[in-house]
Amino acid sequence: MLDIGLVGLGTIARAQHLPAIAANPGMQLAAIASRNARLDGVASYPDLPSLLTAEPAIAAISLCTPPQGRFDLAMAALQAGRHLMLEKPPGATLSEIGALRDAAQARGLTLFATWHSREAAAVGAARAWLSGKTLRSVTIEWREDVRKWHPGQEWIWKAGGLGVFDPGINALSILTALVPDVVLLRADLHIPQGRETPIAADLHLSAQGVPITATFDWRLAKDEIWRIRFETDQGTLMLDDGGAQASIDGTVLHSGENREYTRLYARFAQLVAAGQSDVDLAPLRLVADAFLIGTHHSTHPFTP
Repeated sequence: MLDIGLVGLGTIARAQHLPAIAANPGMQLAAIASRNARLDGVASYPDLPSLLTAEPAIAAISLCTPPQGRFDLAMAALQAGRHLMLEKPPGATLSEIGALRDAAQARGLTLFATWHSREAAAVGAARAWLSGKTLRSVTIEWREDVRKWHPGQEWIWKAGGLGVFDPGINALSILTALVPDVVLLRADLHIPQGRETPIAADLHLSAQGVPITATFDWRLAKDEIWRIRFETDQGTLMLDDGGAQASIDGTVLHSGENREYTRLYARFAQLVAAGQSDVDLAPLRLVADAFLIGTHHSTHPFTP
């Protein structure tokens, strides 16, 4: 049985992490670290250092805190000899994750940088269908309402919070899982006055000459659009609903209920048992490139 210590008890932890841990028979939630919340029936601590001191038998820590400031928590867990699972994005910078990867390797610990959208129901079917086909173009459209999905969350508008790339990186995680050698060519970042991160972004990318465009927008005030279109020499593959459904030229190839986080925790247990790590930084690298070379465009102030 793998005992898990969960750090952070916000919206994503309650909606995804708690039920996912409960759904995996090989693990159990042993403790919580949160400044502002408690969970009935589970040992609760105000911070991670308190948890690590009081619970030496807990083998693994799952961090669900915002990326800013996560590095110190992650390093403390590794230095205490605990396996570590990171909510996406795995950190605020690429160099942070490199340091954590080195620390985990030096101590023989598992580090799992998760990308939950790669575990969406139809991504595996999409990968199998694309195999052996010639890709001609990819179009990504990822639009949602920030007020619905991040109500009152100020951290997403501060440096390191990613802004619209918080959902957009989900699309990039699917893209880089299905298409190798993706590079960013140029980007336009639309940043509200008085904010530090974009509310919308337009990307132009390439994969061995295959053109890829991506539109991320947080200003959609109705149903979400989470869609990736792959044009090939043998038809068009459409991934919809964030990867939950795949269709070929309008005919459903695969559709299912997303159990993304349940699969992530099952994968975490497998990695711990095998003494392995999984740290793929391709999605975060593309976002970092967008901030490096993107053209900034000032937009109207955002009011929550």
